[in-house]
Amino acid sequence: MRIRIVGAGAMGRGIAQWAATAGHTVELCDARTEAVTAAADFVRDMLERAVRKGRMSAEDAAAAGGRLVPLDDPWTAGPDVELVVEAVREDFGTKTEVLGRLERVLPSTAVFATNTSSLSVTRIAAALKDPGRMAGLHFFNPVPLMRIVEIVPGAATRPDIPPALTAFVEGCGHRAVTVADTPGFLINHAGRGLVTEALALLEETVAEPAEIDRIARDVLGLRMGPFELMDLTGLDVTAAVIDSIWEGFRYEDRLRPSFLTPNRVAAGLHGRKTGRGWFEYGPGAAAPVPEAPVTGDADRPVFVHGAGPRDGDAVALREALTDAGAVVETGVEPSGGAVVLVPVWGTTVASAVEAHGLPPERAFGTDPLPPAGRRRVLAVTPAADPQAARDARAVLARAADGGDPYPVSVVRDTAGSVAQRLLASIVSVASSIAERSLAAPADIDLAVTTGLGYPVGPLAWGDRVGAARMLELHRALHRTTGDPRHRPGRWVTERAQLGLALTDPGTSPADCVSGPGTA
Repeated sequence: MRIRIVGAGAMGRGIAQWAATAGHTVELCDARTEAVTAAADFVRDMLERAVRKGRMSAEDAAAAGGRLVPLDDPWTAGPDVELVVEAVREDFGTKTEVLGRLERVLPSTAVFATNTSSLSVTRIAAALKDPGRMAGLHFFNPVPLMRIVEIVPGAATRPDIPPALTAFVEGCGHRAVTVADTPGFLINHAGRGLVTEALALLEETVAEPAEIDRIARDVLGLRMGPFELMDLTGLDVTAAVIDSIWEGFRYEDRLRPSFLTPNRVAAGLHGRKTGRGWFEYGPGAAAPVPEAPVTGDADRPVFVHGAGPRDGDAVALREALTDAGAVVETGVEPSGGAVVLVPVWGTTVASAVEAHGLPPERAFGTDPLPPAGRRRVLAVTPAADPQAARDARAVLARAADGGDPYPVSVVRDTAGSVAQRLLASIVSVASSIAERSLAAPADIDLAVTTGLGYPVGPLAWGDRVGAARMLELHRALHRTTGDPRHRPGRWVTERAQLGLALTDPGTSPADCVSGPGTA
């Protein structure tokens, strides 16, 4: 296939390298000829680097470099061009002008694609004489390494184009997902669940950014915590994406931005690129503050509230602490000196204190969500006795068979604790995407694991917990906080009620009126 890529910046040159390596002839052009020269040199350097690292042969690199055709004039005739990829700056007027001029010089059979990350594909296509020939082809940077591409049909896109683009992308070695032309498309939309909830937790002073990141990594198994991720991406970019998606979905509560970001953006606290964001970077940056050591009495008696035969979370905690050698009380009420641990699921320790008459100064929350790594979480209320909290932390740090002590994060009491709220939001946002049929469940999970690096797709993650238990969590968070951002969605509710997996697309009305034997 002969491809013309217009725009020789980071995205354009990455797409050019990827396509040429896969065997396609790539015309690379830009309004600035010096940008084309620099991009072609960059691609050849990347190919040579791949040879040095043993990732490709010198012959294959030379052949890929030979398939790269720099053009001096983006508007030159191209009778053999089959695919156009527009990768110019993210400006509606610029994109429509470029595509309109290309339409006048390239064959009517050529498929047009825009690499926009935030603009409406339908609106861009509407500027063409034939809007049916165009779709979105959204790559991620760096293109050769980010092995996922979003294919975005516009409202007028011909039905044969998305499958053709899928075949092209997958033939080049990347994975393709088809997603509706809505704000944020799929990956940027799905990624809002983590960062918006992390910001909400910070708003409520549940924990500091470093502590939230530790819990996200060690309990949920994420490679990066949400605040590390915002610093890497740039808070200016993250905040703009959050705002645009929230506005585009008509101020949907579960996508609500934080009041914390505008002032930080205005102050230039954008993250790594400015040397300071949620954390400091560079040669003069202060060293990260280490976790406070465990200093309490690990032998203080502990009572696990709710350790009845029906309370699996409490039973599991009681058994784990007993195996670790803790002094676990077995009565129906705590003794006068015991610390009380309360496994919470979408609720608060304070509500358990009120409902069950627990001693407020000695009652603490724990998170029953099985950790992906080695970390436990202790939630403290404003009524907590500091020494009792230190002792409870020491008890939770105990490990079975003399193993290394568990790191224990101490956070403020909140509905569901940190990891539960992050996971509930991740699953909730992904479920709302599935609920609106913006993407298929399998594509949602594929895009998020490949594009965002999550250890498991959000719908499959919810299935690990169980649809019924996820619904219980959403309902408890909504009931406890009164915040509509936690309102259970139809996707989770129906599947819990019907015994279906969250990853199951289910039966649609169309499935019931067509099928084998239908004319």
